[in-house]
Amino acid sequence: MNWVLRRATAADLDPIMTIENAMFPADAWSSSTMASEIAGEHGYYLVAVADDGGIDGYAGLLAPEGSGHGDIQTIAVVDRARRRGLGRTLVLALVNEARRRRAAEIFLEVRADNPGARALYEALGFTQIAVRPRYYRGGIDAVIMRLAVPEPETSLT
Repeated sequence: MNWVLRRATAADLDPIMTIENAMFPADAWSSSTMASEIAGEHGYYLVAVADDGGIDGYAGLLAPEGSGHGDIQTIAVVDRARRRGLGRTLVLALVNEARRRRAAEIFLEVRADNPGARALYEALGFTQIAVRPRYYRGGIDAVIMRLAVPEPETSLT
């Protein structure tokens, strides 16, 4: 399966919310919050469009231009697209945009009971800097992670 990443638009709100509600039933954002995030001037939201035209994932970054930092607000990948590199691709696209906006560091929060996501973020260079006890519904802790935005790498090989 292949995907094309593109900027999310208001027209993507319904499929994004379908994924949001399925993936995060206890902590899903409201439609109005998601719409505001997608349209916000300091945000950068992407959708991953599959070969069949369906949206298989989305991710969002809040990074005001020149502020020096960014926050990965959300990321979700549907079951059929998991373990195929899409989550990694989405995170790397957000890191690249944060770099373009001159962010020196990026923060995110991840549920303590999500070892797969934590492993992905650690593999990409994020480190744990704090824990917010009982941040998520159900009393689940939030692990706060930070990435010092690396310089872009290029290679001819």
